[in-house]
Amino acid sequence: MTDSTNKKRILVAIDCIIFGFDGEHLKILLIKRGFAPEQDKWSLMGGFIDADEGMDEAANKILLQLTGLDGVYLEQLHAFGRPDRDPMERVVSVAYFALIDIHKYETQLSDQYHAEWFLINEMPKLIFDHDEMVEIAKQKIRYKAALHPLLFELLPRKFTIPQLQSLYEGVYNTKIDNRNFIRKLTSTGLLIKLEEKDKSNSKKGAFYFKLDKKKYKAKFQAFLNFIPNPENLIS
Repeated sequence: MTDSTNKKRILVAIDCIIFGFDGEHLKILLIKRGFAPEQDKWSLMGGFIDADEGMDEAANKILLQLTGLDGVYLEQLHAFGRPDRDPMERVVSVAYFALIDIHKYETQLSDQYHAEWFLINEMPKLIFDHDEMVEIAKQKIRYKAALHPLLFELLPRKFTIPQLQSLYEGVYNTKIDNRNFIRKLTSTGLLIKLEEKDKSNSKKGAFYFKLDKKKYKAKFQAFLNFIPNPENLIS
């Protein structure tokens, strides 16, 4: 180990990337930066780690302070440490991400920092390297969603095929052929069709389904059949 006596100190920050699904659209939560540089520009929720706290603790604290969101499961994503990423000083940022049901947390959202949800494909340009953070987080979620019932946690206990299709189109940023999607989805045997219908959008209505979690754990590979471009999940 080299001597650290004359080394310049480096600050460590946390940035939180919060994706949400509102039943129809995939969105991202952003705030306006309240101080220079880049004041009043859109940003992820970020802050510095105190000397007496761990990274997970700091991530939850920062998210709570800036948005009011509490009890969100945050997963560590990646460390970003280019020397020029912050024009003021040397800062290494550890990014965390989460994917939540917007309706579950909407009453917690604080007005203090004016956090706003944006459609994922219509988000404004972000400060520093935050756009890069978001892109890496999206790639991570696409990969995880193909191997685990991650996205089903954003849906109600019973859901329609159009809701599920909308969610996957948002996450994978693609348009899925409706008939092909239904055919492949049905062939997996992972969904249980219910007798009830959702008639909020049409008189004919759409049948509700629920996920057979036992079969999903045993046959999750079947789900890759309708994931868009599964061979490119990490790219």
